[in-house]
Amino acid sequence: MMNDDTTRPPADETTPDDEGQQDEWEDEEFGPTGPDDDAPGPPRPVNWNLLLAHDLEQEWLALNRWVEWVRRKYALPASVIPPLWHRHPALKWELSAPHLHWLAAYDPEQDASAAIGWHRDFAAARQRLRDWVAASGTRLDRDRPDRQTAWPGEPPAPPVEDIPITNRREDFVAFVIEQVARRKAAEDAFFARLDDADLDIDADPDEGADPEGG
Repeated sequence: MMNDDTTRPPADETTPDDEGQQDEWEDEEFGPTGPDDDAPGPPRPVNWNLLLAHDLEQEWLALNRWVEWVRRKYALPASVIPPLWHRHPALKWELSAPHLHWLAAYDPEQDASAAIGWHRDFAAARQRLRDWVAASGTRLDRDRPDRQTAWPGEPPAPPVEDIPITNRREDFVAFVIEQVARRKAAEDAFFARLDDADLDIDADPDEGADPEGG
């Protein structure tokens, strides 16, 4: 992005990425951000289960920037988007969908009616978010893990306790670092298994055999 202030749009026309460069919720630890960081090329569905570690980090940062923008611009309360939404998988998936929808609706190649479609769908998404927040028990000042229901034959679900929220930004940074590290460890383990399999295939089947055939 150019640094010349004369090229910047007025404050009410900023995009999530433009605005994020000035807001205190930006995560400098993860490097600079810009309008090309969210989704290079046409928006595509994001399957969070299949992302590699680097892509997972980028998607978390892109979603976080958009969530901060949309909750400020639309003055959304914590009953719709709570501070620790990132720790609740249902909220992650529910917010990821309208984020991608927003990117598609406001794409320069999109027709003018796409924006009203996004707002119609976002109204329905807000009600679903309210339902998920109420079910999860997360609030403005405290959070607790999602309560799991143990089915017959399964071990009892672990107890859940409220945790005070002292610094939302620090919690998000720590959470993303931990998630990326776990995904990277899973990748390393997967590729290590592939390497072991290749070694078994490449090994000489006659190696170590008795030359006399005994």
